[in-house]
Amino acid sequence: MEKEYILDEGAFLVSETDDKGIILFANDDFCDIAGYKKEELLGKNHNIVRHRDMPKAAFRDLWDTVKSGKTWTGFVKNSRKGGGFYWVYATVYPMINCGGAKTGYMSCRRMATRDEISRAEALYKTMS
Repeated sequence: MEKEYILDEGAFLVSETDDKGIILFANDDFCDIAGYKKEELLGKNHNIVRHRDMPKAAFRDLWDTVKSGKTWTGFVKNSRKGGGFYWVYATVYPMINCGGAKTGYMSCRRMATRDEISRAEALYKTMS
């Protein structure tokens, strides 16, 4: 059985990617909780933390939403480098520069409650 890592209530994970999902920035909370050093994350695809239980349809919805210029919110189960997993409530949005050009994506994540996780698990079981 995989070990679940429970985020502290004050944890706030932040990452920035380019339009292909390559990590350009990762804050300390993200590094600590995911179990990686910053140097191990920068330049890697954000799916380095994707958990195998997450349905492809959830990420398809995320990418379709942010590529259309809108903000996506939802619950995500991620893997930790040393094994185990953690759940987050994520907000992902396209970053637009002053000239109106999309420069990449920002993801901000916080602790998900037990009730939120239960609802997300039930929903994800219905998706492929």
